[in-house]
Amino acid sequence: QVQLVESGGGLVQAGGSLRLSCAASGRTISTYAMGWFRQAPGKEREFVATISWTGGMTDYTDSVKGRFTASRDNAKKTLYLQMNTPKPEDTAIYYCAAKAGVPTATISAYNYWGQGTQVTVSS
Repeated sequence: QVQLVESGGGLVQAGGSLRLSCAASGRTISTYAMGWFRQAPGKEREFVATISWTGGMTDYTDSVKGRFTASRDNAKKTLYLQMNTPKPEDTAIYYCAAKAGVPTATISAYNYWGQGTQVTVSS
């Protein structure tokens, strides 16, 4: 079992920056692909970013490319999402997730989920 806990959310002004963290406990995540997802009010959960277990491969949804960066520190069992120049449309609850195998944008492929952290971007 893997337990995931997100932190770092809050209120940020558009154009600012914010870094989300996802701390893992339980089973090691060093061989797990990790992902970030988000859900805005009234909308379905959507893919934001994914990263391979080595950190050498990342992928992002088009709307955050060039602004958000996913990274991980396996020694600290922590996943990060650096959010630069956030926009009001980035406002959502952000979730981290883990899966064995290759990274993917497919939500249903992830086995373990955190409880989420709220990010609100003001204009």
